Amino acid sequence: MKAVNRMLAVGAAASLAIAGAAQAVDPGAPLQIAQAKNPCAAKNPCAAKNPCAAKNPCGAKNPCAAGAKVDRKLVTRPKGTKLADAPRAELLKEGERLWKDPKLSTNGLACQTCHVNNAAFNPTFGKPYPHPVAMAKDRAGLKQINTDEMVQFCLIVPMLSKPLPWDSRELAALTAYTREVQKTFKPGAAATANPCAAKNPCAAKNPCAPKK
Repeated sequence: MKAVNRMLAVGAAASLAIAGAAQAVDPGAPLQIAQAKNPCAAKNPCAAKNPCAAKNPCGAKNPCAAGAKVDRKLVTRPKGTKLADAPRAELLKEGERLWKDPKLSTNGLACQTCHVNNAAFNPTFGKPYPHPVAMAKDRAGLKQINTDEMVQFCLIVPMLSKPLPWDSRELAALTAYTREVQKTFKPGAAATANPCAAKNPCAAKNPCAPKK
């Protein structure tokens, strides 16, 4: 029994010696284990997935920004054209539905995508149409534009779609609803109402940042 006990003691001593040598070779091993257990080490929950970053339809690749010119004939109402007639309440109801419908576009955008809570409108939106619009001037050379023409312009540029027939009920409905939205527009509130504006939900409160 004494021989067996002696062998066990020698084995235990050898194991301790090996463990000590491993620690001496890799003194950072305990630190690595601690980092692995640190939920804020490798993956910062506010790093990669910024909801206002790459997939922001109003962000870096702004469909309303500089780009190819638009044929002004596509967005200029032909002479003698009259919009479709219908009871105002019906046009407003249909216009609101179309305002929220991404099927009008080819890129998944709807009118509401950029204009939720009156966001992304220029201050000039509060003025009666026709009036100058920077985007229409830059892209189509139009000095001023009417409401129905602006609807057509937005279908072509941000929404990458085709203009609606000028005598269509859809165009009349969107035009009527746009005028209704215009009534509640306040230039000062446009920027703060934009969900893609200044406040990045991952900016200020980073749970993994150093505490001052």
